[in-house]
Amino acid sequence: MAGMRLARLALAAALLAATSGCGPGTYSWGWYVVSPFDPRGRKNLQFLLDGLLATVTISVTAIAIAVVAGAALAMLALSRNTLLRAAARIYVEGVRSIPLLVLLLWVYYGLPVVLGIQFGVFAAGVISLAVSDAAFEAEIFRAGIQSISRGQTEAAQSLGLNRWQTMRLIVLPQAIRRILPALGNQFVYVLKMSSLVSVIGFQELTRRANELTLVEYRPLEIYTFLVLEYLLLILLVSFLVRRLERRLARNGGDRR
Repeated sequence: MAGMRLARLALAAALLAATSGCGPGTYSWGWYVVSPFDPRGRKNLQFLLDGLLATVTISVTAIAIAVVAGAALAMLALSRNTLLRAAARIYVEGVRSIPLLVLLLWVYYGLPVVLGIQFGVFAAGVISLAVSDAAFEAEIFRAGIQSISRGQTEAAQSLGLNRWQTMRLIVLPQAIRRILPALGNQFVYVLKMSSLVSVIGFQELTRRANELTLVEYRPLEIYTFLVLEYLLLILLVSFLVRRLERRLARNGGDRR
C-alpha cells in the first residue's frame, strides 16, 4: 500500500511539473510526445514500453544465474578446503572491485580480442550482470548460512544426514528465509544496473529513451517518463518481494 501511495505521489508530481513548467516561462513542455491521446504519442509510448520486456528479461535471466553461482561460491567459501576458500574469496573481492560498466565493456569488446569469443548484446549483458552480481550474492548466502546455529547442523548429523543433506534440507531453507530481503534488494539493483547495457546497443528502457530523444528532441519529457517507468517497476518488484516474505513467514516460520 505504501508503494502504491508513493507511485501516485510521483505521478502527481510529474503532472504538476507538466502544468507548472520549469520556471517563469523558461521551458515549454511538450507532453504530446508521450501522450496516449496523441497518435504520435501513442507510437512513442509503444516504442518505449517495448523496452520494458527487454529490461525484465535480461534482469531475471542474470539474477537467476547469479543466485545459483552465488550459492555455489558461498559453499566454496565455507569449505574445509583452504584452496577452495581462497578461490572463492579472490573471486568475490576481485569482481566486487570492478565497476559494472567496465566489466560490461570488457566482455563485449575485450573477449573477442583476447579469446576470440564474440557475444551478442543480450548475452554480453547477462554475463556481465551475472558475474558482477554473483559476488554480492555469495556474501549474502554466506552470511545467511552462518546465521544458522551450529546446534542444528550437529543435530542433523546425529540423525545420519551427510553434509550435503544437512545443507539442502536443514540449513538452506532457513537461510533463504532470512536473506530474502537482501536477495530482493539485489534484484532491484540488477534491474537498475541493466540500464548500463544500453551502451552496447541493447534495446532496453534506457536505450529506447535515448533513441527517441534523438528523434523528438524532447529529452525532459522522455526521461521523465523513463523515471516513472523505473519507479513503477521497482515498486512492483519490492511489493512482490514483501508479499513473498510474508507468505514464507506464515508457512514456515523462522527456526532458530
